[in-house]
Amino acid sequence: MGRLDGQIAVVTGASRGIGRGVAIGLGEQGATVYVTGRSTGDKPRTIDTTAREVTEAGGKGIAIQTDHFDDAQIEAVFTQVKEEHGHLDILVNNVFKIPDPPAWEGGFWEHPVSIWDDQVGIGLRGHYVASWHAAPLLFESPNRPIIINITSPAGLVYLFNSSYSVGKAGLDRLTHDMAVELAPKNVTALALRPGPTKTEFIEDQAAKGIQVAMDGAETPIFIGRVAAAVISDPIHHEMTGRVHWSSELGIGYQITDENGETPTSARERFKEAPRANPYSDEPLQFAPRLAHGGKERND
Repeated sequence: MGRLDGQIAVVTGASRGIGRGVAIGLGEQGATVYVTGRSTGDKPRTIDTTAREVTEAGGKGIAIQTDHFDDAQIEAVFTQVKEEHGHLDILVNNVFKIPDPPAWEGGFWEHPVSIWDDQVGIGLRGHYVASWHAAPLLFESPNRPIIINITSPAGLVYLFNSSYSVGKAGLDRLTHDMAVELAPKNVTALALRPGPTKTEFIEDQAAKGIQVAMDGAETPIFIGRVAAAVISDPIHHEMTGRVHWSSELGIGYQITDENGETPTSARERFKEAPRANPYSDEPLQFAPRLAHGGKERND
């Protein structure tokens, strides 16, 4: 039996990347996982393929085509969960839209305003909407209900562009404030902060010659296994309201990825990067802009 047998989860944005890895990680522990996203079909990088992989891993995968720009479609996900189970145990807010083309650098005025809607509308507002609909179902959970938000080092340091960093910083704060409000309901809310991760997108970028970190990077499956370990931890309520490096949690839980490897500590990668602290009394540090993985750009 898996540690999450009988538990009901929703993982948003799970057709690929970290969302897919989290869905499979929960499936390995026996969870029923609703996977959302826009891409369907039998090919890779679709919610149908992820749902099948969840089932093959030992859980039960259920695909729901969802455009997280559309509040009504988000609501429909949780309506279906309520009709089929009456409660929810786990919500993983992961969905994110990468601008096309990707905005790796440049001033905010150099990008179309639409990247704000992509990165903050989907990557922050979408999480708020999903959590709003999930909350009443989490209150009915017979287990230890939890919300996990997938964030990034951009909540801590300037990374890529201002809308990306603002979205992640906002998600970190949302995690804290939701935890405050959910505490009387005995619902945990925490965030996982992966470092560089070998998603399909990052592998595609590496193939194009873009400077991305691959050595010692986390994999989506590793992050999924970390999420499953956190959910299974009987004292995860003590982690509520905080942002946790997934690489360090993985080391603590003695988790390896699908290749039997443990990634490099992401905290170490970013330890020299100036913190994005608007409340500091110190002068602003104009440090070199960082590439993916926390290294100084080489261009």
